[in-house]
Amino acid sequence: MRNVVLPIESSRASGRDLLRGVAKYSRLNGPWTFYWEPGGLDDIFPHLKSLKADGIIMRDSPLLHEVMRLGVPVIVVGHHLEKIPGMVNIMSDSRTIGRMGAEHLVKCGFHHFAYCGLDDKPWSNERSESFAEYVASCGYKAEIYKQPFFPRMISWGKERKYLVEWLKSLPKPVGLMACHDDRGQQVLHACKVARLKIPDDVAIIGVDNDELVCNLSDPPLSSVAVNFERGGFDGAAVLDRLMNGEKVKQDEILVRPTHIVARQSTDVTAVKDEIVAEAVRYIRQSAKENIGVDDVVSAVTVSRRVLEKRFRDQLDRSILHEIRRVRANLIAQMLVETNLSVSQISLAMGFNGNEHIARYFQREKGMSLSAYRKTYGRR
Repeated sequence: MRNVVLPIESSRASGRDLLRGVAKYSRLNGPWTFYWEPGGLDDIFPHLKSLKADGIIMRDSPLLHEVMRLGVPVIVVGHHLEKIPGMVNIMSDSRTIGRMGAEHLVKCGFHHFAYCGLDDKPWSNERSESFAEYVASCGYKAEIYKQPFFPRMISWGKERKYLVEWLKSLPKPVGLMACHDDRGQQVLHACKVARLKIPDDVAIIGVDNDELVCNLSDPPLSSVAVNFERGGFDGAAVLDRLMNGEKVKQDEILVRPTHIVARQSTDVTAVKDEIVAEAVRYIRQSAKENIGVDDVVSAVTVSRRVLEKRFRDQLDRSILHEIRRVRANLIAQMLVETNLSVSQISLAMGFNGNEHIARYFQREKGMSLSAYRKTYGRR
């Protein structure tokens, strides 16, 4: 029986989901025994050798080279450092994460954008770059927060006043992406100190979809969901091969984002036209119903021709496009977050059978229902 050491914290959902994926692989392909140290490598390092590990999955650490001297296979979960050459690295797909956050805020109708990250984290900077690139491709500019001192030398209590002043200086209303949910919660707090309304003045989206952090925020924080459980499963699969003596050319396991979990912190349509805003709210609230353009028109006080023109002027898309986009995103969320069958999802969304929902989803996402679940769903 393999003995696998896991010096991985579990205080946040990303760590817990990663561990959950490793455990699932073990149940299906093991069994393995585990030594799990939630305090991380520092707490376990003095007696790591005595644990007689067959393999290790760990966060990146300055102690990595010391761990390598044990001569056992190691999978590294990226957090502080760039990708480590010669190692198998579990890395978040930060470029896609940044793009998805930007796309969500653009679809909300914002014309002003901002990003708040952590300057000493490579993955945060990659998300920032991708966020700014997508915003620029839509004809806008993103304001990027720069921490006033070297990040490890400043406490949150001291940094907060700088963040408050930066938030005040931004043009309003602004759609803001934080590098992860913890940072998003800090931005929410700074907005309150600055007396800025959320989401009316500042709409905020984080990353990781840590439900505890997101729902403890006031208002609840929208977030980009990332499939860390799948990353843990795939990392364990590679570790298994290494422990069996196989040579593995793969040096990266990408942890991919799956969908946006929209909560109150971005529950706003940043358009000046109140009729269009009302129509968009109706579409979001009725997304599980098989609504059409006529239903949206009936929910507002203008004609179809006028509403179509206003939609294109304000959001650069048609009413039907918005209906299809919102419903397809909801289907994607159900594929990833639940074990519901396609028939059950079809029924819940008001489709006339599996073929209808399959064609609908393929047209909107460019991918079949089964392929989407296989690619982004939990193992």
